[in-house]
Amino acid sequence: MEFAKTIESVRSQVKAARSGGKKVGLVPTMGALHVGHISLIEAAVEKCDFVVVSIFVNPTQFVPGEDFEKYPRPLEADLEICKKAGTDVVFAPTPEQMYPAENITWVSVEKLTESLCGQFRPGHFRGVTTVCTKLFNIVAPDIAFFGQKDAQQAIVIRRMVADLNMPLEIVICPTVREPNGLAISSRNKYLTEQQKKDAANIYKSLQKCRQMIDAGVKETTEIITEMRKILQQVPSIEIEYISIVDAETLRNIDRIAGKALAAVAVKIGPAKLIDNILVDVSK
Repeated sequence: MEFAKTIESVRSQVKAARSGGKKVGLVPTMGALHVGHISLIEAAVEKCDFVVVSIFVNPTQFVPGEDFEKYPRPLEADLEICKKAGTDVVFAPTPEQMYPAENITWVSVEKLTESLCGQFRPGHFRGVTTVCTKLFNIVAPDIAFFGQKDAQQAIVIRRMVADLNMPLEIVICPTVREPNGLAISSRNKYLTEQQKKDAANIYKSLQKCRQMIDAGVKETTEIITEMRKILQQVPSIEIEYISIVDAETLRNIDRIAGKALAAVAVKIGPAKLIDNILVDVSK
């Protein structure tokens, strides 16, 4: 496995792989890798001949008051994980490498970024779409891999790629969970053991949503009321939002008629946690 710190270095290695006819996969991460990231790398290894994992804590997607300075950066451990998972190159640039001057060019996706997390994190998705565009331009992958846990991010990136005719495929991989259902996240490291137990109610609320839909309930207000009850059973959970939206437009819906995304965001202690499920009543 190679380690690239500069844009020139990773481009050179990708160019060499392409000259050999290899299909290139990219797994964009902010490091602090866990089994969820490993599942993305393994999917990339399965589908591609040459896999690049980027590790970059992107400052432009953190809004004021968030945990940019405290965000975990265990680079040596991350490199070992990448190596074991079959990564060919880790691209770990500095902020100065990615943003050598004041950044005045941005990529913004409208509408899809206005609901869910977007309403609470102004500017966040502009930072995500801009850094992903930069990574796509630097690595020029055939396929990029994202996780379903960050559903809004994945949907936004997929739309950006389509709208801008970027020559790559976006693959969205399933959420990986703890045995109690808690979606695995780098921010779970902020939680105590009791808080991790409390956080299991996030997935319980989503399971309740699916059960109600399977039982024939289609009115979203009714479903959200029952989900809220489950989350409110735990005093440590502060609900940011519970939303059921159209799976394509991410707009709130009153009644589930086709594909929908049920999404939850909460704060527990120092961590903001998100989770979601996709449902489809058209089947």
